[in-house]
Amino acid sequence: MSASLGLYRLQQVDRHIGRSRAQLDMIRKTLENDVELRQAINLVENTQADHFRSHLELKNATAEADAQKIKIEQAESSLYGGKVQSPKELQDLQKDIVSLKKHLATLEERELEAMIKAENSEEALQKVKTELELIQARLGNEHKNLIADQTRIMIELERFAEEREAALGPIESSLLQTYESLRQQKKGVAIAEISDGACASCGTTLNAALQQNARSPKQLANCPSCGRILFAN
Repeated sequence: MSASLGLYRLQQVDRHIGRSRAQLDMIRKTLENDVELRQAINLVENTQADHFRSHLELKNATAEADAQKIKIEQAESSLYGGKVQSPKELQDLQKDIVSLKKHLATLEERELEAMIKAENSEEALQKVKTELELIQARLGNEHKNLIADQTRIMIELERFAEEREAALGPIESSLLQTYESLRQQKKGVAIAEISDGACASCGTTLNAALQQNARSPKQLANCPSCGRILFAN
């Protein structure tokens, strides 16, 4: 496998990401022209964030309460299991259990509060989503289609981000630095394919030795004219 293959694959993913981000920017600019819709979207996003946080708090509160119950069960097992005979140790265990149960009551109160908060956040989220849907319906199909496209593109960007992480895996850091530097200099196109014996980006004819170097598994070959990394498919 040539040294440039991994970079070429990375560039393909980066091109997809660039196009998707450009589409998102265009959609956002169109949507931002409508203040009411923008405010409704922001409200949904903020409420979604609150909803996520509240459910995370509930999850953590439940985990803490469950862990405390396990501690109590273990302490009671030691107390009533017959292994501890010393009156002093038994008395200490009883005191520990009282303390553990007192703290459990506090944790369960927090869990209940978190549960109520999570339920309220669920209701709030459904409410603002319904309000947003009503606004979208009133604004007509154009904005609805734009928002559908926005959602689709955002999902695509998440997939492209995962693909980029996978593409980065086999690339050495020094090669990646060279690639990123060229991307900045060459308007996002750091890798140029060799097509019909020429650089596909600038059209410069390449000699056989340079084309062979582009297939090297250890080193990169650069176009003598535009400086881009050459990739021989």
